[in-house]
Amino acid sequence: MAESKRPGDDAAGDRPEDEVFDDVVADDEDSSGEPANRGGGTAVRERTDDDKPRSKEGRRGGRIGGFFREVVSELRKVIWPTRQELLTYTAVVIVFVTVMTAIVAVLDYGFGKAILASFGN
Repeated sequence: MAESKRPGDDAAGDRPEDEVFDDVVADDEDSSGEPANRGGGTAVRERTDDDKPRSKEGRRGGRIGGFFREVVSELRKVIWPTRQELLTYTAVVIVFVTVMTAIVAVLDYGFGKAILASFGN
C-alpha cells in the first residue's frame, strides 16, 4: 500500500527547513550575488546619463537618419548581378511578357468571335 503524505511533510524529504530555505534563497540570486529579477516585483536602479530621455536633436541622426543607415547597411549585403546577368534576366522578362500578352490577345480574340457568333451580328 502506498504511503500517504501527512500535513507537515515537505517535498524536500528529510532535510531540515533551514536547508530548504537556503536553497530557495540561493536560487533567487544570480552568479554575482545580486538578487535575480524575475519580473514579479518592481526593480529600482540608479539612473545614469545613458538613461536620460533625449530630444530628437540629441539622438544621433534621429529616426530618419537611422532608417537611411539601415537601408545602406542592407544594400551592402545585396549581391548585385553582373552586366551579363542583368541583360539575360531582362531578356527573359521581356520574352515572358510578350508570350503572355500574345496568349491573352489570342484568347480575347477567340472569345470575342465566339460571343459574336453565338448571339449573331
